[in-house]
Amino acid sequence: MRFIYLASQSPRRAQLLGQLGVRHELLLADDDEDAEALEAVHGAESPAAYVQRVTGLKLDAAVERRKRRGLPDAPVLCADTTVALGRSIFGKPDDAADARRMLSLLSGTTHRVLTAVAVHHGRRRDAALSVSRVRFATLTRPEIARYVEGGEPLGKAGAYAVQGAAAAFVEYIGGSYSGIMGLPMFETAQLLRHAGFKI
Repeated sequence: MRFIYLASQSPRRAQLLGQLGVRHELLLADDDEDAEALEAVHGAESPAAYVQRVTGLKLDAAVERRKRRGLPDAPVLCADTTVALGRSIFGKPDDAADARRMLSLLSGTTHRVLTAVAVHHGRRRDAALSVSRVRFATLTRPEIARYVEGGEPLGKAGAYAVQGAAAAFVEYIGGSYSGIMGLPMFETAQLLRHAGFKI
């Protein structure tokens, strides 16, 4: 049975990939790999350019990782998500204070959630970009503090998980709910069909 390598430690991406009926094996970074360094913002790049560049770098690293480990050949899938308010990029918060700062800025605004996904198969590389819009209600300081104290924002782009308690903040979504979660199903299915999977 065919499978793909999923180069992501996100349980949400693994769950979404499973919904497509595609068997996958995790291809996670080694302890000596600096995965966080790949997510550094370069100058004044746009959010779209940023998330696509980071996804490409993660895919490069994953393909090399597979070769280095001598693993069987199979397609490799990578994805990255960022939140953008205008041209400002909101990655994963550094700590609770940074999470509170991000959520305060997103409060009462419409922001974009961009998820890039890329698949390496054979000598080919196919990629896609999902852009969605999310409007947050105006949040009070106590609401933000309670959410951050729960720990959910840490490790999440924009300091929130739409499938978690932050769903209570969302007034409107335009675009791909699965893309906001971290793996746009429509685009991912298209890429996997190009790689030879029947979906």
